[in-house]
Amino acid sequence: MEKRMQSLNAQAPLLPGDHQEDYNLKDTSPQLGERWPNGGAFGGRGWINGGDRFTSTYDLVEQMFYLYVKVVKAKELPPSSVTGSCDPYVEVKLGNYKGRTKHFDRKSNPEWNQVFAFSKDRVQSSLLEVFVKDKEMAGRDDYVGRVVFDLNEVPTRVPPDSPLAPQWYRLEDRRGEGKVRGEVMLAVWMGTQADEAFPEAWHSDAASVHGEGVFNIRSKVYVSPKLWYLRVNVIEAQDVVANDRSRLPDVFVKAQIGNQVLRTKICPTRTPNPLWNEDLVFVTAEPFEEQLLITVEDRVHPSKEDVLGKISLPLNEFEKRLDHRPVNSRWFNLEKYGFGVMEGDRRKELKFSSRIHLRVCLEGGYHVLDESTMYISDQKPTAKQLWKQPVGILEVGILGAQGLLPMKMKDGRGSTDAYCVAKYGQKWVRTRTIMETFNPRWNEQYTWEVYDPCTVITLGVFDNSHLGANSGGGSNAGRDARIGKVRIRLSTLEAHRTYTHSYPLLVLHPHGLKKMGELQLAIRFTTLSLANMINVYGQPLLPKMHYLHPFTVNQVDNLRYQAMNIVARRLGRAEPPLRKEVVEYMLDVDSHMWSMRRSKANFFRIMSLVSGMVAIGQWFGNVCYWKNPITSVLVHILFLILVWYPELILPTLCFYMFLVGLWNYRYRPRYPPHMDTKLSWAESVNPDELDEEFDTFPTCKPHDVVRMRYDRLRSVAGRIQTVVGDIATQGERFESLLGWRDPRATSLFIVFCVCAAVVLYATPFRVVALVGGLYYLRHPRFRSKLPSVPSSFFKRLPARTDSLL
Repeated sequence: MEKRMQSLNAQAPLLPGDHQEDYNLKDTSPQLGERWPNGGAFGGRGWINGGDRFTSTYDLVEQMFYLYVKVVKAKELPPSSVTGSCDPYVEVKLGNYKGRTKHFDRKSNPEWNQVFAFSKDRVQSSLLEVFVKDKEMAGRDDYVGRVVFDLNEVPTRVPPDSPLAPQWYRLEDRRGEGKVRGEVMLAVWMGTQADEAFPEAWHSDAASVHGEGVFNIRSKVYVSPKLWYLRVNVIEAQDVVANDRSRLPDVFVKAQIGNQVLRTKICPTRTPNPLWNEDLVFVTAEPFEEQLLITVEDRVHPSKEDVLGKISLPLNEFEKRLDHRPVNSRWFNLEKYGFGVMEGDRRKELKFSSRIHLRVCLEGGYHVLDESTMYISDQKPTAKQLWKQPVGILEVGILGAQGLLPMKMKDGRGSTDAYCVAKYGQKWVRTRTIMETFNPRWNEQYTWEVYDPCTVITLGVFDNSHLGANSGGGSNAGRDARIGKVRIRLSTLEAHRTYTHSYPLLVLHPHGLKKMGELQLAIRFTTLSLANMINVYGQPLLPKMHYLHPFTVNQVDNLRYQAMNIVARRLGRAEPPLRKEVVEYMLDVDSHMWSMRRSKANFFRIMSLVSGMVAIGQWFGNVCYWKNPITSVLVHILFLILVWYPELILPTLCFYMFLVGLWNYRYRPRYPPHMDTKLSWAESVNPDELDEEFDTFPTCKPHDVVRMRYDRLRSVAGRIQTVVGDIATQGERFESLLGWRDPRATSLFIVFCVCAAVVLYATPFRVVALVGGLYYLRHPRFRSKLPSVPSSFFKRLPARTDSLL
């Protein structure tokens, strides 16, 4: 199957300039909003009058009409003449589409409560037939009765109207010439995807899916588990005795939660009362399913460690702190390893047990990072009482995709069963799976609360490989293949404007760059309070605990990896599951790995910034060499004015940036950023570099020496790559100050510039210099550990990292 997929996607690496227009963002003009022409019914009859009706419930998607049939229950069904009992089920038929309920054994009054949805675009019949049948163990199922509906008479329901009340219908015989014994309760109406019955309904376009596969095609909303940092401060231990009583132990403490294992350093002095005072930090999630296991161990020699005592503690008993104030420490008695076989010795042993002194708390003032900080979508602390009011609303309409490539083989032909996943904050959404089409239309709309506009929403498209026996070429153990991903930074969106674009879905394969299709979205960011929005730009990027008690770089990386595993594991237990490969792709689990292509991209990002400074130097050189006499004269006059009136230097500079910002407003970006193949160096990448990028870690290359050196090089180069990318990010943020990529930040900055120009003009230069110098040299008593407002504002500015593939 894998070789077959490679043959489907095989394509030579593209050269720069080849089909560049295919990788661009495209404007679209979908018919958004709810429209009900002709009263909303099939034949022009319905409950809506007065022409078209517009509502704002689903105003970012195209309206899709469905015929809904709700089969509630039946009563007084006649028994079979053969078996003497009735095993009923209902079959709903509309044209060539058939849907059926499950059957009940020996039940004449069954209840189903199942909804069937038939797309109006695919309906080729004017009659709806509902059959009640008796399932036979052998041969054809016995016919009980039917109910027929004329689609021209079906009413239309528009939310928020109450659900249509089901009614009892007498069953007719096969020819419709008379009534038979038995009744069925049904409700039939015309509606759209906004109907609350839509997510759980059986859909006619997925009629080929049966069994467990039905649950894997439904649209769902998921919520990430509530993550906590657990800080274990190992202070000291008492009365620790080695198994070999002739020596003093080399003691260390090992703590474990699930598969997370951390250990302290070995106590530098050999003593029965060792002292460590070390912090061990774990990631855990509510509800707490695991316990904290503490063991005190003795390093006998490098290959042997003896367990001297242990204790298992439930996480629920630890205090949850919201700030930096320390919690109370506690002493815990250690159980002897292997102790507890003889209950009679237990009381005697506890009198002389070793003790350990711990300070353990659940940190509610931190934000648990589970995604790359460059594409972070949530910055709120864990404790909900520390959350601030939302500053905006993000609405996303996932319209559909176009031109998807075949991802698997079904019945000898290529096929794709696509669904879309969107992640922002703790909320994940998954659209329903559209079967066997390269141009799926989802038209599903979702809403998120926004607490910080300097965040990123990520959307990914995947091929569903878990459709039961009908999945192409595989079992349920297959992986959902990635089709592409889109990232959009909210701060680059203008408020109250609806963006309708088609985003290219680009994926790097071992054989090169491949465009997998296009994703059509409608996005709107609405601000709730301008004052709160302005205030956010001056706040620290992360909660204050990250600055008062920061983690080391290695701790952040390790904790992020553990948080990703917990999120993937918990979401994989949902129904339908959001599988591990999907969660890892959305969270960029491999973004820190070494890649020559990414390193080149970051290097040339820096070079593009340096080239600007080089251009300024060349311009100044031209002024000095009088290449343009008029320019040289003007610069000399300006220089003399500034020397004669030094108080004009800062006002002139601020006013100049204000004018540049106003001038650049004409050329501001009119659309959100997207994956840039040139910036990512993905078009002309060397095949050998791609082979290295897709290599496993550790490498699968031969020879032990090569493996050791190669892995060491990749680890070091990955650090360098991150540093280079951070430097490029800082420079690009300087560019975005006046670039209108973030319209709110640029507006704030140019307003600040003009205000600063006026204030600095009115204030003597010597006063400004004195105040600025004293402020810069102020005593540490007057300094705060939190970042300054200018620093926080600068860190919120967008960079081109969102456009990196």
